[in-house]
Amino acid sequence: MAENRASADGTDHVEGVPCWVDAQIPDVEAGRRFYGELFGWAFEEAYDSAVWALLDGDRVAALTPKTDGRMPSVWTVYFATPDARALAGRIRQAGGQVVTSPVEVGEGLGTAALVTDPEGAVFGLWEAGSHPGFGRRHEPGTFAWAELYARDTEAVNTFYGGLFHDALFGPGAEPDFGRAAVGEVFAEMMPPHFVVHFRVEDCARALSRVGGLGGRVQVPPFETSYGTVAVVTDNQGASFALLER
Repeated sequence: MAENRASADGTDHVEGVPCWVDAQIPDVEAGRRFYGELFGWAFEEAYDSAVWALLDGDRVAALTPKTDGRMPSVWTVYFATPDARALAGRIRQAGGQVVTSPVEVGEGLGTAALVTDPEGAVFGLWEAGSHPGFGRRHEPGTFAWAELYARDTEAVNTFYGGLFHDALFGPGAEPDFGRAAVGEVFAEMMPPHFVVHFRVEDCARALSRVGGLGGRVQVPPFETSYGTVAVVTDNQGASFALLER
């Protein structure tokens, strides 16, 4: 099979590999200030009032304005697929739901959809056009991991394993996607959800910077098999995690 993680130029994503993240927030300009200071990102105009977040000139994320103020401010992880419409159909057959049907983004950038697993955790699908996904990852200031906090980890392993077997369990797979019980980190009543992790060199220093920029600590640092993690929110309420490998 192809390499599970992104190649140097951000291409060759196997279906089921996390290939992109974006934040839906009310104030993109405030988001630029927050994440620019936190991760050293620069920005350029993208599509429909969204902006690309750049690290050393490479695309690492996007900030997009919320179209409905009643919706939460969130980070969304997108999984690669060669056919978003077909994958959305398989997700529905496996007990998930399609929130937003596949739609073309920008002028040929790709096709995106929003879906849920059977427990209601929301994630995205990305069928690449001219935008393949991450230009770089696994470095400080870039995507490093996606963790799903679920009610029934055996059930979600079956669901995602059926959809994304090669990416998760195939020969040579090096997945950037884990599953854990909600109650291991959050209050039991919190609904199942994904947490996007960004790599940092020093978690304590990054936490201090988050506080200074108007964010807050949601879950203090804790140890995992993949590093030291702290869950935070930005200055607009969007949750994400800092990961020190």
